[in-house]
Amino acid sequence: MDKAEVRKMMSKRKRAVPSEEKLRRSNIIMQRLEQTEEFAAAQVVLLYWSMADEVQTHEFVERWYKRKTLLLPCVDGDDLRLRQYTGSACMVAGEQFGIGEPTGEEWTDLDAVQLIAVPGVAFDHKGNRMGRGRGFYDRLLKSTPNAVKIGLAYDFQMLDSIPTESHDVRMDCVLTDASMETNENRDN
Repeated sequence: MDKAEVRKMMSKRKRAVPSEEKLRRSNIIMQRLEQTEEFAAAQVVLLYWSMADEVQTHEFVERWYKRKTLLLPCVDGDDLRLRQYTGSACMVAGEQFGIGEPTGEEWTDLDAVQLIAVPGVAFDHKGNRMGRGRGFYDRLLKSTPNAVKIGLAYDFQMLDSIPTESHDVRMDCVLTDASMETNENRDN
């Protein structure tokens, strides 16, 4: 399958799952993230403010922002800028996609980011990730080489393999509601 076919298939799969079920599965995934050694050790964590079809992160962000420095991406043209989440009052609708984005100063110390929770359209068992096609995350992930990259996905988003390109960045592991897939080649 090419990327367009995978995106179409995943869109159909996501629409078939009721919102309540997505939230239940999201809670399992976010509990798994909380239980990782990487999350426990990280003080600066990049999460995302979830869209309706993604693993839901809103409750998780709200639960952890006072205990860790939680950053969220903000779309700026073709790039993602990072800002710290300081509570629901700091959120505004983003200009390009209407996704919630925090206001405030841009976080520029990318070397300080220790863990990144990454959404995706689909993942495979080698840690490959397919996004929505604009390359926002691939560009950001390349600028944070020291951070552990953890994909968050519903189990039905996992495929045996997905089409990849040279600019795609692999995840160190992918957490789903059914398992944790570790990229055994992450040092390569």
